[in-house]
Amino acid sequence: MTPEQPTRRSVVDPDGDVSTAANTPLTRRQLREAARTAAKDAVAADAEATEVELDSERGPIVAEPVAESDEATVQQDADAFAAAAKALSFTGETSVIADRAQTRAANGQRSVSADAVRPGTRSRRIMTTATASLSAMAVVGLLAVGLTTPLGALMGGEESEPTAAALSTPDAESEEDEEIQAFVAAEGAEAPQLDRIDDYEAASFVDMAETAGIDTAGAFFTNDPTADIQWPFAAGTSMSYGYGMRSGRLHAGIDFTPGSGAPIQAIADGTVRVATESGGGYGVTVSIDHVIDGEVITSHYAHMQYGSLRVTAGQKIEVGDVVGLTGDTGHSFGAHLHFELLRGEATFDPMPWLQEHAGTHFTDSESDTEDDDLDFASEDSESDTQ
Repeated sequence: MTPEQPTRRSVVDPDGDVSTAANTPLTRRQLREAARTAAKDAVAADAEATEVELDSERGPIVAEPVAESDEATVQQDADAFAAAAKALSFTGETSVIADRAQTRAANGQRSVSADAVRPGTRSRRIMTTATASLSAMAVVGLLAVGLTTPLGALMGGEESEPTAAALSTPDAESEEDEEIQAFVAAEGAEAPQLDRIDDYEAASFVDMAETAGIDTAGAFFTNDPTADIQWPFAAGTSMSYGYGMRSGRLHAGIDFTPGSGAPIQAIADGTVRVATESGGGYGVTVSIDHVIDGEVITSHYAHMQYGSLRVTAGQKIEVGDVVGLTGDTGHSFGAHLHFELLRGEATFDPMPWLQEHAGTHFTDSESDTEDDDLDFASEDSESDTQ
């Protein structure tokens, strides 16, 4: 068993007995004093041994005295070691822990911690404490950064490039093309003052028609400008004569009186058969072939103004296209439109037919069928003309 390190000087009882002190570490000062005392005792012992040797050299050289002087020197060395061990409280035995109060009273000194006996222990403790403090501060700092920093800022590389889509989902990526763009005005921004035009008014389609020159007074019909079949004028107007016998002869159409110069429009999609300013009694006249309900219907517009023709023979036109302007050419007594409908070469009353078909809207399939039939009818009309 390794003897314990000396922790305190031995305490001498009044009776001369040596009792060990409490197992309390000595201070550095106490250690230095014990070391100095042991050194002095050793030096004194060496001096005594030297004197003995000198005395033995001066005297006669005899074997016995020399042996006695060596024994004395060994005894003195042993006494010096015992004195040093006594000073350092080193007995080779386990120290007996005495009452701490009695030890302090006997030595007149305070007890010290074991760190005083170990050089560098205090420095290591300071370093350990400082390292632990720094580690704790680093952990707290990392927690603070992690709690206050947005997730997108901690993601590096390509994942953090689109800041607006850092937390994007597949649905958000599929709507990139439909991204909503908005402008946020700065605080305090004022909208610019816009000039307001007060001299305007809402205009109906009838008003526009009147502006175009159509007299709507006495109108007996209402036109739908979005329909696939319409009346020959964009807005309702009056009439003077209808279909039937007049002065002993057949009046084969309707006379519309919208006023001179009123624009005349095609009643449906079709192909122009005739467009001429030399129409005899009809004056400036236009005939258009239409395919409606599977049959060819020809619309005829007469007495238009000279120089007002807007179409040519063979031209394909759409419903609502202007063909000319209301005039007073041919056998006419006042500006009006003489309008006829024909099946083949025979005329029939346009009024019931217009009242039934005007305002009709075709579906896409019906429009395609009408166009195909119209192409076929146009080819037949051209062969008949030749």
